[in-house]
Amino acid sequence: MSAAEPPQSAKAPVGDSATHAVASVGATYIGRFAPSPTGPLHVGSLVAALASWLDAKAHGGQWLVRIEDVDTTRCLPGMADVILQQLAACGLCSDAAPLYQSQRTNLYQQALTQLIANAQAYPCGCSRRAIEQALHQAGHDKPRHGELVYPGTCRAGLQGKAPRAWRFNTSFNESNRPL
Repeated sequence: MSAAEPPQSAKAPVGDSATHAVASVGATYIGRFAPSPTGPLHVGSLVAALASWLDAKAHGGQWLVRIEDVDTTRCLPGMADVILQQLAACGLCSDAAPLYQSQRTNLYQQALTQLIANAQAYPCGCSRRAIEQALHQAGHDKPRHGELVYPGTCRAGLQGKAPRAWRFNTSFNESNRPL
């Protein structure tokens, strides 16, 4: 499996896009909670789930759960069920079957293929450390609790690096010029 080609899941679809499309008919607002099944939910995650549920219900909308289970090295077997049980015990039940990210890789591959065909995505060979070093060399250090802002290092090509990820090509937008 490489970053250039997301893996195809062998699992049967549960909570597919058709289910969510039916669930959203007539709803003007859809809230969602998207936990990673790396362990049981902690208090902060439960507060976030409750806030998103309250917001969806206050807007007369639907509340959906999407399980972020694509990081297979961090996800633990059975934790998605534990999380869903925790939510249910708190009265937080999804208005449609939970959607599992790992079961949608074919949809993501189709979208990525279209983005590439339209020059809206390009391969990147940078690690987080390489991005941090490039930013540091340009005089842009990462704020203590901030995020790294990708400097566009591979926008003009991989320069001999193997692809690790795909980046959106936002260079056409003036506010997204390289640093």
